[in-house]
Order: sequence, then C-alpha cells, then structure tokens
Amino acid sequence: MQSPLGAFAPRIPRSAVKAAALLGVAAIALAACGSSSKSTSSSSSSGPSYTIAYEGPLSGGNAQLGLNMKFAVQLAIQQANSGTTFGKLPFTLKFTSQDDQGSATQSPTAAQALINDSSVVAVVGPAFSGATKAAEPFFHEANLATVSPSATDPGLATQGWTNFFRVVADDNAQGPADASYIVKKLAAKTIYSVDDASAYASGLVGTFDTAAQADGATVTHEQAPGTTQCQAGTGNVQQYGAVAQKIKAANPSAVFYAGYYCDFALLAKAVRGAGYQGQLASDDGSLDPHYISQAGASVAEGTIASCACGDITKVPAGASFVSAFKKQAGFAVGTYSAESYDATNTIISVMKGLGKTITRAAVVTALHSVNYQGITKDVQFQADGNISGTAVYVYQVKNGTFAQLGLVSQLVGS
Repeated sequence: MQSPLGAFAPRIPRSAVKAAALLGVAAIALAACGSSSKSTSSSSSSGPSYTIAYEGPLSGGNAQLGLNMKFAVQLAIQQANSGTTFGKLPFTLKFTSQDDQGSATQSPTAAQALINDSSVVAVVGPAFSGATKAAEPFFHEANLATVSPSATDPGLATQGWTNFFRVVADDNAQGPADASYIVKKLAAKTIYSVDDASAYASGLVGTFDTAAQADGATVTHEQAPGTTQCQAGTGNVQQYGAVAQKIKAANPSAVFYAGYYCDFALLAKAVRGAGYQGQLASDDGSLDPHYISQAGASVAEGTIASCACGDITKVPAGASFVSAFKKQAGFAVGTYSAESYDATNTIISVMKGLGKTITRAAVVTALHSVNYQGITKDVQFQADGNISGTAVYVYQVKNGTFAQLGLVSQLVGS
C-alpha cells in the first residue's frame, strides 16, 4: 500500500486519540462494514449518470486506511457534481464502494460486483497490493480502469494490465529510500527486518534489504505473517513474543517492519516489552494514528515511517481539501486521503473531456494520456500505469503524533 495527516495532527497518521474521537471513528467504521454502499450527491449537472467506485478495506483491523480513501473519493464526486471542481458537467456522478478488507481472498468477489454494475466506469483502488493483484485480472478482462491511491507492489505494473494505474511511487522507489535514510542518515549498521507476508510487504522488504546491504548495513530478515486479529493473515498474536526475544538478543541498530499498523503496533509493544531500545521504523501501511493509539504513546514515540506521499496539511493548495474532508468524514485527513482525491479527480477530468458518451474503454484510453494537476502532484502515467516521478517522505512520531520530517532525498543529501 502505502500516507497521513489526521496523522500529522493526528494525517492520518495520528496522535493519541481521545476517547470521544475513537468512538467517532469506530462508529464510522461500523457504518462502513457493509459489503457495498451507494450514494448520489446533489448535482447541478444534467445528462446521463455514471458511477465511480472505491474498493478497499472498510472493515477489519486495518479499516482506517480504507476509510481515509473512501471519504476522499466521495468528496471529489460531490464537489464535481456541484460544479466546484470542473464547472458544470454534461453528466451526473454517483458513488459506490466495495469492502474487500484488504484481502486477496475477498477482492475478486468485490471486483466482480463492481464489474457487474454497468454504471461503474472507473474504480479508485484496490487499496492494498495483494488485493489488487488478485482482483486486477478481472478488471482487466472487463477493461474497467482502476486507479490505485496506494498499492505499491512493483510487480503490479509488469502484468500487461492496460487498465491499471496508480498515483503513488512503487516499492522500487520506497524500499531503497527507506534503507538510505536508516543507514545513511541514522547511521544504522545492523538492521532486523520483519515483513507480514503480504504481497505489499514482501515486495517492499525485498527492495529494502537489498538496498540496506548495498549501503553497508548487515541485515537479518524474518517473516511474521499478519495475524488473524488484524487482517486476513495466518499469524498468531503470540508469535511476536518470540520475534521480540530474537530482536532483543540481536540488538540491531534498527528494526524495520514492512506491513500495516495493526500488526506493527503488536510487534512494537512486544519488542519494547522485551527491553529493546533501538530505532523502530516502518512504511506507509503503518503511517496512521491508530498505530500510536494501539502501540501506546510511549512505545510509539520516536518511531519513523515512510510514505510516497507528503503531508497535505503543509501544502497551500490542500487547505480547502483538508477542511472539506474533515467536514465530510468526521475525522482528519489521513494516509492516502489526498491521493484518493487526486485519483478521483483525474478520472473525472478525462470523463469531462469525453463528453456525454462515456464508456469504460474510452476512460482507460484517456487515462493513458492524462495530464492532471492534482493537490499532491501532476498526475501523468507511464505506459505500464506507474505514476511519472517519485518522491518518498519520512515521518516520525513526536509527542503522540506523526510529523513530516521531509523528503528522503533532501534529508540524506542525495
């Protein structure tokens, strides 16, 4: 997968959340637990109606990441319908969603439901790499465009899926950037890397380990499958006690975890409980305030996480989005909220160019030549669907919230 801000003030990424806030998010998550939902915003538009869908985790241990995205997609559609973003449209947009829990097992069913809905002309998502890998063959066969805000497995762009696009840099950019920061900036000589066995984590940790070793660090790697408590994994919570003891015995300069916030919080508590005091580091899957609240503020303090996404609260062009998102969702923008907003608006921009007669095939073709200025970046896609250009940021938990430190390239000086 793979960004933040409820975190940065809680982007998602977040501070220790007060009980009332937690109850609010829990209520939202419960409301989103259905397998699908549809809505139509009030609109000044006329003509035919088309649906833009979202697929991602809307229930389960990592649901917050999906909710960060879902509400951004809905917001973009509502603003487009009202004429705020693109002026009066020759069509009306509708929204629907499918909850795949971030699971490769459930995503094909979610994908097929969207494919079977003839009004759906494009999908924002799937969100997680494993879910994307499992669902994409079906989307490709249906020639239904998918624009992921967060799936970063490099292999997704090598399958010949002409309908596949993503608005974030892949793990071939993020893994080496993580390694560069930890080895060169933090001067870590020994690293213990752990991955949760997901498609996302396996690809990321592979590029991380290789780059860290090339940069001069000694790397010990272990796989700890994501737990059934947190995701559709096979691991058991008790496994982290044994992993923590190994880490304590090895006493590495840093521990790098490739995976998602729910399991990372369990690992972080275990290693701190075992007495390990070194640097904890992870990726965008952990860049969420729920990592802090679940691990505990004292355990999470000082943890670093990377993301191919910047803090939208620090971007002047993002101010109105940040305000509108909180009003829409009831919580602050989080990881990949802004990227989901850009992905949706990129789709709408090509639809407007197509006029009143829009087909799935026409949307796919138009996305291959799109040039849309979003709030996070200028969106242009390479032939394989990858975003043009790369940028990886580092965040650190400070005083109970994730704070953006800056671009890895600038922090490391390369």
